[in-house]
Amino acid sequence: MSRPLWQRLAVPIAAILVVVVVATAVVGVGLTRRAFPQTSGELELPGLTGEVEVVRDAQGVPRIYADSPEDLFRAQGFVAAQDRFFQMDLRRHVVSGRLAELVGEGGVETDQVIRTLGWRRVAEEELSLLSAETRSYLQAYASGVNAYIDSRGGPSTMSLEYLVLAQSAPGYQIRPWDAVDSLAWLKAMAWDLRGNYREELTRGRLVGQVPLNQLGTLYPAYPHEEHPPILSRGEWTPPDPPPLSSGSSRGGTAGPGPLLPPGQDPADVARLNPPEPAQPPSGPPTQQWLAGQTDALDDTVLALAQIPQLLGQGEGVGSNSWVVSGEHTSTGMPLLANDPHLGLSQPGVWMQAGLHCREVTADCPFDVSGFTFAGFPGVIIGQNHQIAWGLTNLDPDVTDFYLEETRGDLVRRENDFVPMRVREEVIRVAGGEEVPVRIRESTHGPIVSDVLDDVAAMGANGPLDGVATSRTFEVALAWTGLEASTTAEAVFRINKATGWEEFRDAAAFFAAPAQNLVYADVEGNIGYQAPGLVPIRESATHGTPPGFYPAPGWDPAYAWDGWVDFDDLPHSLNPEDGVIVTANQAVTSRTRPFLTSEYAMGYRSTRILELLQERLEQGPLTPTAMAEMQLDDTSPFALSVVPYLLDVELEGSFYTGPQQMLRDWDGSSPAEGEQSAAAAYFYAVFANLLTAVFDDELPPDLAVTGNSRSMLILEDLLADPTSVWWDDKRTPGVVETRDEVIRTALVQARQDLTREISKDPSNWTWGELHRATLRHEVLGSGDVPALVQGIFNSAQLPVAGNTSVVNAISWDASTGTFEVTAGPSMRMVADLADRDASVWVNQTGTSGHAFHPHYSDQTEAWVKGETYRWAVTREAVTDSAEQTLLLVPAPTG
Repeated sequence: MSRPLWQRLAVPIAAILVVVVVATAVVGVGLTRRAFPQTSGELELPGLTGEVEVVRDAQGVPRIYADSPEDLFRAQGFVAAQDRFFQMDLRRHVVSGRLAELVGEGGVETDQVIRTLGWRRVAEEELSLLSAETRSYLQAYASGVNAYIDSRGGPSTMSLEYLVLAQSAPGYQIRPWDAVDSLAWLKAMAWDLRGNYREELTRGRLVGQVPLNQLGTLYPAYPHEEHPPILSRGEWTPPDPPPLSSGSSRGGTAGPGPLLPPGQDPADVARLNPPEPAQPPSGPPTQQWLAGQTDALDDTVLALAQIPQLLGQGEGVGSNSWVVSGEHTSTGMPLLANDPHLGLSQPGVWMQAGLHCREVTADCPFDVSGFTFAGFPGVIIGQNHQIAWGLTNLDPDVTDFYLEETRGDLVRRENDFVPMRVREEVIRVAGGEEVPVRIRESTHGPIVSDVLDDVAAMGANGPLDGVATSRTFEVALAWTGLEASTTAEAVFRINKATGWEEFRDAAAFFAAPAQNLVYADVEGNIGYQAPGLVPIRESATHGTPPGFYPAPGWDPAYAWDGWVDFDDLPHSLNPEDGVIVTANQAVTSRTRPFLTSEYAMGYRSTRILELLQERLEQGPLTPTAMAEMQLDDTSPFALSVVPYLLDVELEGSFYTGPQQMLRDWDGSSPAEGEQSAAAAYFYAVFANLLTAVFDDELPPDLAVTGNSRSMLILEDLLADPTSVWWDDKRTPGVVETRDEVIRTALVQARQDLTREISKDPSNWTWGELHRATLRHEVLGSGDVPALVQGIFNSAQLPVAGNTSVVNAISWDASTGTFEVTAGPSMRMVADLADRDASVWVNQTGTSGHAFHPHYSDQTEAWVKGETYRWAVTREAVTDSAEQTLLLVPAPTG
């Protein structure tokens, strides 16, 4: 199980105790205010060609007005650095494999893995693939960030975190920002949203430990009939299969390479598709990137666990989005809702911002606002003057592991051994000695079994054709995020798109992470597009989908052979029913075009469809109703389980009392109130059921998490009282029955809640168990003393919601607690009839500075499910203005 970044940064206790004194002194004399941004008056910003206004509202959200794109993005870089520079600096160190330069020896292990994967090297390649226009935007943003750095005089005046880290990593100097720093962040986003990677590893590790027929029940087929996919058969028809030919060529885009959008200017083809690098002698054509799993892959989990999860991990990292056409709304125009589910952090993942050309023209086409990443220009999710869009994770299978037979730096290819690519790098360590890193890559990708000492033997018993062997292999990773691509180009093109065709043309540049895009515009259109690189390959294991198990790297038949063409990816404009819902469920009922076999199981999406139907039966859908739907925490799954829990007989009112609460439970999970006690009891029972059924046969680090797949498995098992899963293998000679296991779970849950909350069930609340803590990515926990954690973290927040409900504030049953692991990172509803009537809320606040008024000022609203007015037009922005900063050109010379 991957640990959060803050739990792996080994900051010495002695140094931290010094930090406590320093931090306390800083707070005492008010020096933290030195890092707070100037948000009113006038400032010079070098490089501007004209004046730029930065208008902030009561939540500190900046709306930037300029006369040219370069001025706009230069100002965005400056303002983002004012608010969140430490977060930006931390991110670029992580994704560049340079964390140890910032935090000392605690970052070396992470750096070794990131250097092996080569995120920054890929980002450097991507810069040359982008249009001159996009490169100018990235450079302008970098110039704005550097103007902020130059204006501050040193780390101690930029953020409190630098004072803390100086105790264990002294002498740190901030280097200038560059365009690649922005591009590299997209690799972290793609990594955390990479699809079924963990499932493949888990399956491979369980081969030989769990009987194959029993293992199959852990991966049930998606229930298409009960949980409808995004697009019905009538809304999208897959293209004819690509022709098969001899060898490994199977159609699609010929050979892995940058995604070439339809209609690309032929003059740009050479730029977007540069020649592939020379291959080792006798080697096959370049195939990149891989993923899989098996007993041989146990240590791979340990190795790759060193990669920090900056957005989160697990099925809780998903999203909801839906859009309805004007025929169903009170406004007569589309409404679009989105709430991406990511890991919790302080500061949060997103920054809200508006980027406005004072006059929208061909030369200055931006009038866009929404949610941005600190460190990357433009708006990732939001609306402009013509369209609105939202994102959810598509979750295609974009990683594969390849078992490699090696001899030193030679790797087998068919019947020959050919040289691998080898490079050597050096990790610089603040306060320590440099650490050399030797990195090897096969034609499939980096050899991840080289990353850590305990991974040297990770290929032992590597499976072939789904069967464990006695052979030892090394392992390479193929992943679409390691393809040089043009995702950054897509961001700016979407930001200025004014209609469906421009939106689709922009989406064609989107490579990784592959996303579900929902769309609406002021002409009344709604649409859906699935973009991204989706590899074409053949299954290396009989009877399973491609990429289900690891493949033999020496056999070219199983190498990636290009991408699904963009025009062959699912899309739809104005479906007949006027509704599109995406919540990480299956995209279509078809197996093509090779998307994945392991979506979220559709509990959230089906509930959203039910809510829409219920609302529409009452009348047209209002913007308020859309926002209310995002807070729905009813679990149809839970209600399907309750009858089995009520059928089991218990003895004594101590146990029957809580059981009877389930009779009147509506399946919701509020933090407090009448239904809260029953929710606490049900989920305590659910957790105990998962433990009783699976812990006797699954390794601790592969325990079921309570996600939607766990739910579907349990539904199937409850309907099959004779399943072998009900028997506890730890009790030889005794065969447990379904009802006995349920009875034990009911009793244990009663005892657990009595111990943890109260003997009186009327005092139980879900919020007492289900708490969210927004933790700082470095100083949030681990060895950091509570006093320092208290400066940077939120308090423990009792929250409603649950795993696989619409208000997806998730927890992980394998951790033994109900603490929140992921949740809505923001919520938004865009109103295409009146853009200023749109609403939004962030998880934390605009500022990344501890003690700043906007550090966490939106968190209470986020917990309560409240939103703020999303002012978009100049008139509305002016009406809501609290502070205005005028940025003016600095004198030349």
